[in-house]
Amino acid sequence: MDAKVFLDRRGVWAFGLGCACVTIGVLLHLPMFWMGKDMGFALAGMPMDNGMLFGMFLIVAGIGIAAYGLLPKGVDAQVKSAARIAVAAPEDAKLGPAHALLMLVLVVALIIDVMKPASLGFVMPGLIKEYGVSKAEASLVPFFALIGTVTGSILWGIIADIYGRKASILLSAVVFVGTSICGAMPSLLWNEIMCFLMGAGAGGMLPVTYALLAETMPSRHRGWALVLVGGLGAVGGYFAASGFSYLLVPTFSWRILWLINLPTGLILILMGGLIPESAKFLLSRGRDEEAHKIMARFGTVSHKLGANEEDTDDTFAHHHSKHDGTEPKLWTPGLIGKTAALTIAALAWGLINFGLLLWLPNDLVAKGYSMALSSKLLAESSLIAFPTVFVCTWIYSQWSTKWAFTTMVTITLAGLIWVLLLETGKGGSPVLPIALLIIGSNGILAILLPYASESYPLAIRGRATGWIAACTKGGGVLAQTLSITALVPPLGIAAGMIIVPIVVTLGLFVKYGTETKGLDLRQLEKPRRPG
Repeated sequence: MDAKVFLDRRGVWAFGLGCACVTIGVLLHLPMFWMGKDMGFALAGMPMDNGMLFGMFLIVAGIGIAAYGLLPKGVDAQVKSAARIAVAAPEDAKLGPAHALLMLVLVVALIIDVMKPASLGFVMPGLIKEYGVSKAEASLVPFFALIGTVTGSILWGIIADIYGRKASILLSAVVFVGTSICGAMPSLLWNEIMCFLMGAGAGGMLPVTYALLAETMPSRHRGWALVLVGGLGAVGGYFAASGFSYLLVPTFSWRILWLINLPTGLILILMGGLIPESAKFLLSRGRDEEAHKIMARFGTVSHKLGANEEDTDDTFAHHHSKHDGTEPKLWTPGLIGKTAALTIAALAWGLINFGLLLWLPNDLVAKGYSMALSSKLLAESSLIAFPTVFVCTWIYSQWSTKWAFTTMVTITLAGLIWVLLLETGKGGSPVLPIALLIIGSNGILAILLPYASESYPLAIRGRATGWIAACTKGGGVLAQTLSITALVPPLGIAAGMIIVPIVVTLGLFVKYGTETKGLDLRQLEKPRRPG
């Protein structure tokens, strides 16, 4: 990582000091955790000592200091300095080692990020036993974690547009490290609070990662790269959570799944040197020297504009703001149809993933199926996701981005209809309808954010992907609310309810969805018609 970059952004010392404070703050919680080794690391009811309280202070202060070191000064003045610079966008470049390394780093980053919410399912049994609470009361932990991811997706999307993609990823990682103290919290309330903050940190990584990748990859490779990175990150995160659970939980209890946020978060921070800032973002902020270095790595070129020369990439943006004083927004006439379709699809996916598929085992057992069959179907969902990721990657990049997403929505609709028929006794074996539902929902998730990240202008790209990511968790929040209030509907009714938004999504997307295959993202700065 270039120290000069951080010195220009309020100092590498501030970021380093902030990371050190957060790390020390977490380490001060470990003695409390180790004190419980003779009791199976059960800490419920134990008082928090002074070291833990001071550690919490250091974590809060450290996050603030790290933010001070990362966030830039004089944004408005920097924007003006970029007015006479043009750049050949990354879409014109060939795929090279820098792109491959970036994809690898971002896959690892997403695996670390996705692992946290994926760990919730492995945490719940031990948490319920240690605190002696009901399943409904314990559901408050994933509920607050999901609320945190919704908040984080929106917040970090805004931060990414204002302060940069790289700074957002690093600051999210610092928050991530701090929330590892959830594993040493003696009370359920503190677990809920820390899980909210953990979700807020995790929720910010995914949309920012997609936005950065979309602005760096060449156009003919961007689509499959986005889907592949996102899909492998999601599946890898689940395998990491299940692997750590298998290896560590029997010895160190469920709490270890939160404490490993410390080493994994530090790994993410150390990988920051391999994560570049978007050259487009840097140029839009007038940080020319940094932009030129990154463009050299990714095979792009730039030049100073002459006195009578205009930058065609920004002509529309300048004209638009000069004449009506507005900037691109998610809910404007040109984008509202597509935004509505993606928003509804995200909410429906959350209901399926955090609701329908979690309620399925109990429903199957109630109908006389063995628990072994129910468990087998859900366990195999992660294996089904692997080929789904590669299939989605191929059709998204080789066929059509618009119709790849439409296909996955249609497969999901078919699965929901079949589950509904299953409830009426007309669907036969549950294996195929559940497989269709899993394949379709995994396909929607693999395509949803990549498509969103390459469908909106630079000025709102972070906010757009953040909003869509938040809505995927919003559907999960609704599902968990039903669990907490014991209002979970029968599986057939739940499937029937989700069919409605899926059909609405399909209709809106067919009409308003746009084709992004091979699209130069510079074209998003100009008006486009639905197609």
